[in-house]
Amino acid sequence: MLKLFRHNMKVAMSAVCKQVQPLLNFQGPVDMNPFYLRKDKVVFVMGATGTGKSRLAIDLATRFPGEVINSDKIQVYKGLNIVTNKVTKEECREIPHHLLGFVDPDSDFTATDFRYHTSLALRSISGRDRVPIIAGGSNSFIEALVDGDPEFRLRHNCCFLWVDVSLPVLRPFVSERVDRMVEAGLVNEVRSMYNPEADNTKGIRRAIGVGEMDQYLRIEATDADDETKARFLEASITKIKDNTCLLARDQRKKIRRLYEMWSWNMHRIDATEVFERRGSKEAAAEAWERLVLRPSSMIVDRFLYDAPSTTIISPNITATAAITPPVPMAAVAAATH
Repeated sequence: MLKLFRHNMKVAMSAVCKQVQPLLNFQGPVDMNPFYLRKDKVVFVMGATGTGKSRLAIDLATRFPGEVINSDKIQVYKGLNIVTNKVTKEECREIPHHLLGFVDPDSDFTATDFRYHTSLALRSISGRDRVPIIAGGSNSFIEALVDGDPEFRLRHNCCFLWVDVSLPVLRPFVSERVDRMVEAGLVNEVRSMYNPEADNTKGIRRAIGVGEMDQYLRIEATDADDETKARFLEASITKIKDNTCLLARDQRKKIRRLYEMWSWNMHRIDATEVFERRGSKEAAAEAWERLVLRPSSMIVDRFLYDAPSTTIISPNITATAAITPPVPMAAVAAATH
């Protein structure tokens, strides 16, 4: 009787085991204790146009060290370096930049393209044990990567730095920057690729500065007198300034929405005083070091070296995002008030 009972139990257990599929396919013995999947770390530098994102990204890349991935949807295109305000070779300070000026100007570079090329760049940078720093003003690209790519969220821990400047202070700086761009050759740059039949809603022609110059360049090609041409040129430049300020306002509004929505590791860095002191190069540099670079470096240092960088994988838990402990507020109070 006992022998028959043991036989029936063995058959029953065999049937049950055949119905259960393993959660993971391992070679060799399986340890059912939780194990850890290493997560790579990525720093994001966000902010409205003109707030100093590129400068901060490069500063950080020289300190940790790192490489910069461009997330500006217009700067990905080749050409119009002045109009799109790409960083110069000197400004890069030998820091490698990815996704910058590499796409055909007439093509359509989408958020899906951005996710694909960013993934390639992240693997390359992390493979060299350097810190990837994603910087740019196209928040739709960043949102598509962070919220629209489950693979990215599974494999990466993120630290977001939001460089913020009060709009009343930023507006005059943006206008001054457009004037400097005009002095540097903005008009000639647009003229060199101008086509009155082109669609200014596609490719690099979406850049602020192209469509705004359309009326002036049409008038320039006529027999209009110099005074009329000068008036149209001034109107075009004013329109560039106005549209750039509107862009900055919209970007800031969207970043604030993300700031309030995301539970990720996001820090607001108030750089307003830097721009208020731009009349003095020395005073502005001191404010940048004290209010932007130093606290940002502390945040990134804490993120890279003190925070957990693993995702727990277990039979009952598929993935849980590692939560980075916040930096003590006293350490960054001056920059994040």
